[in-house]
Amino acid sequence: MRLFLFCFLLSFLLSFVLCAVLIPTLKKLHAGQNILQYVKEHKDKGGTPTMGGLAFIAAASVSAAVFCPQRDKPFFVSLAVGLSYLLVGFLDDLLKKKRGKNLGLYPYQKILFQLAVAVIASVWCCLEGLTVLRIPYTKLSFDIGWGMLPLGVFLFLATVNAVNLTDGLDGLAASSCAFFFLAMGVLIALQGGRSLPALSYCLTGALCAYLVFNTSRASVFMGDTGSLSLGGFAACISLFSGNALTVAIVGFVFVLSSISVIVQVIYYKKTGRRVFLMAPLHHHFQQKGYSEAKISYAYAILTAILGATVLIPFA
Repeated sequence: MRLFLFCFLLSFLLSFVLCAVLIPTLKKLHAGQNILQYVKEHKDKGGTPTMGGLAFIAAASVSAAVFCPQRDKPFFVSLAVGLSYLLVGFLDDLLKKKRGKNLGLYPYQKILFQLAVAVIASVWCCLEGLTVLRIPYTKLSFDIGWGMLPLGVFLFLATVNAVNLTDGLDGLAASSCAFFFLAMGVLIALQGGRSLPALSYCLTGALCAYLVFNTSRASVFMGDTGSLSLGGFAACISLFSGNALTVAIVGFVFVLSSISVIVQVIYYKKTGRRVFLMAPLHHHFQQKGYSEAKISYAYAILTAILGATVLIPFA
């Protein structure tokens, strides 16, 4: 536990320094966010530096690579997948800036990349025999063999896009992800894991430092650079540890974001009316008059509570 705490602190310090250096650099490069016009509450955010994910993902990755107590295959594959998603997110953010509007890679390009990585990672998971599926709130587990392949592909696509959708308010995705990785790190450590908990704590520490610059009003946004990478790390850590089913519980706020968009689109196409004032759900709350800070706090607290509940069998 002492080493895990050290991973958290080192990642925090490194992320803080990198964020402090990156923000003025992004400003000099005019790497500002293009704001969606229909979100009126965000009209004064135009030009805020984006691609902040470069700082905290780099901090977490370096800290984990140097101080992780057991650098095994799941650890290295998780790093590779997380950094792969960072790369495509970075490309997406660059294209948005180049085109001067909130459109980077085309949706089909993103999906194809996500699908390719999801299939490769899930096949590797099966070939390595990481096919045990743990049942939340119990100590039961079952070996589902190659059934982990379709489950893994679904988990990657769902998690990456859900985290990306949740990144819509200052501090929202970062605070929710911080508690998500903290809870998953503790859970996997209690289950006997070493490398994946260390990686989780490094991500938690890096996100906590990033939140110093990202809470309302944000000095920097993570961009798709950060959100896609966080989704990739979340899927890897959960899948490789056998906790694929736990993602929907601890990451319930991410599920809410995705479901709210799906429901809104389907209902609008059928009736021409909306269920929510705006989707994802956090924008609905914002339209209702809740501040960004209050919504972010609520999402983070809910994630922390749900994260604590999955630890009950080990109490």
